[in-house]
Amino acid sequence: MTPLQIGPHTVQPPVVLAPMAGITNAPFRTLCREFSGGKGLFVSEMITTRALVERNEKTMQLIHFDETEKPRSIQLYGVDPDTVGKAVRMIADEDLADHIDLNFGCPVPKVTRKGGGSALPYKRHLLRSILREAVANAGALPVTMKMRKGIDDDHITYLDAGRIAAEEGVTAIALHGRTAAQHYGGTADWDAIARLKEHVPEIPVLGNGDIWSADDARRMMRETGCDGVVVGRGCLGRPWLFGDLVAGFEGTGTYAEPTLKEVAAVMLRHATLLGEWIGDEARGVIDFRKHVAWYTKGFSIGSEMRRSLAVTSSLDELESLLSELDLDQPWPAGADGPRGRTSGRNRVVLPDGWLDDPYDCAGVDADAELDTSGG
Repeated sequence: MTPLQIGPHTVQPPVVLAPMAGITNAPFRTLCREFSGGKGLFVSEMITTRALVERNEKTMQLIHFDETEKPRSIQLYGVDPDTVGKAVRMIADEDLADHIDLNFGCPVPKVTRKGGGSALPYKRHLLRSILREAVANAGALPVTMKMRKGIDDDHITYLDAGRIAAEEGVTAIALHGRTAAQHYGGTADWDAIARLKEHVPEIPVLGNGDIWSADDARRMMRETGCDGVVVGRGCLGRPWLFGDLVAGFEGTGTYAEPTLKEVAAVMLRHATLLGEWIGDEARGVIDFRKHVAWYTKGFSIGSEMRRSLAVTSSLDELESLLSELDLDQPWPAGADGPRGRTSGRNRVVLPDGWLDDPYDCAGVDADAELDTSGG
């Protein structure tokens, strides 16, 4: 297998952690990296360019990387070319990261109603302007982008966007095989990933969508010809999936099937890391609550206990509750399958008149920038 090359960075095996709001912070990236043995590329959660340029306190915390993270990878969101350029220049000049990924795939309403995320590639000239500013200000840093197929089935953009990206010097493209309207519902269109690879053979194309196991990742690469995979919801409550991915691509071992005791130990470590990162144990455990259902999926745990685990506020309380479980339970059959959000949307929230002209971008300026990071 040919190693994935992101600028000067060799990613082998060709596996990337997808940026996920409120999930892929430094503690979660640490867990995934530990299970992978440091192999792969692990991207931060979404950082808004306006908040970065303004040095928002929360944003500056979100771009903190552990000294063991190499390369350091930041995903940026922005809709104003000038602001994006300033943010990229800041990252390059202040050595804040080693790789910059641009978000053109987020489907959530608060992003698309500003013309950002998965709405933006519809405006071809705006997309080109943003990519040009990013690449021009990045210096030696590689710039990549992540996108979806389009807004909906009537407004497909990924082939045009891919060509624009290649022309503007983007190093690699990741495609989630769904439209914004699909959100996370239905089945990802892997054929679109294959078509994009054929359309822009000169740069690496990464596939994203419905990768729940290492076998799925290998099958996607085999069926689409893509150069690597981006894994998102499949690793929720399963950071050891990155160890599986390394084993699958390198053929070095079997896949993890942890007992509940082993899962509980990872849960405690995750909550501990969050508390250390935030600087407050209680807030760390509270932030961890969202992960409980993902970690415990499929295990025999009563509804009352699940509710108790989801409202803990200290490490001692979390550890005490976990100790009451039947920790000898083996990994549940079927627990490797879909997790996280699986819903679709019938309508994408867009700025007024957004679909009138795919080239006109009048009215999209710095005022459309989000001022907070993390999605």
